[in-house]
Amino acid sequence: MHGRLDCLEDLLARIDADPDRGDRRVKLVFLGDLIDRGPRSRDVVERVMTLCAASEDVTCLCGNHEELLLHAADGARQALGIFARAGGRETLLSYGVDEAAYEQADLKGVAQLVRDHVPAAHLDFLRALPDQLVLGDYVMVHAGIRPGVALEAQKASDLRWIRAPFLDHAGRFERFVVHGHTVTTEPDVRANRIGIDTGAYRSGRLTALVLHDDVRRFLATALPEGAGIGVG
Repeated sequence: MHGRLDCLEDLLARIDADPDRGDRRVKLVFLGDLIDRGPRSRDVVERVMTLCAASEDVTCLCGNHEELLLHAADGARQALGIFARAGGRETLLSYGVDEAAYEQADLKGVAQLVRDHVPAAHLDFLRALPDQLVLGDYVMVHAGIRPGVALEAQKASDLRWIRAPFLDHAGRFERFVVHGHTVTTEPDVRANRIGIDTGAYRSGRLTALVLHDDVRRFLATALPEGAGIGVG
């Protein structure tokens, strides 16, 4: 979602109005990266927090951008540098940080801005997010899994950051993998995985994979490219 509240609200409305939904019980799984790059990270976090608190059928996983924010709050210098380059500015502006104050801050100052402006409840929520969710024959993760490693032995760093070793693997995994993290124009459907990150923060297209019985299909937003990117 990367701070695109408009995309999130649009997709939730499409899920609610889905004519093929029927009376099925719906489980929502968010694959992480709620924050950074888009303009309304704070609002996205609050919306997802509310959804998770309201129903046990809603789960949010931890993405690498959530990890960066948490490490930034702890003052980790390497994470602060990446956070600043990967959309952290937009996140902090969404939390009310003055633009001039952000531009003048060094890395230590950015860490203090995170601690001063991001509510502890938000950091606690993000810190408690799981890294994977197994549902039947599927495992949902943010980035992917390390081939040849059992699910219970996967490292959080791989589940949140992995690319090539996972993306290039053509063999079977322990379970079919649903993931985000790596942007593609259309959902990346393979024999062993489906990637559904369609770059909403810049494309306006936020994609959901719908799974029921033996059916796999997609719902997606159709907002104008770049809509909502400007910070007010």
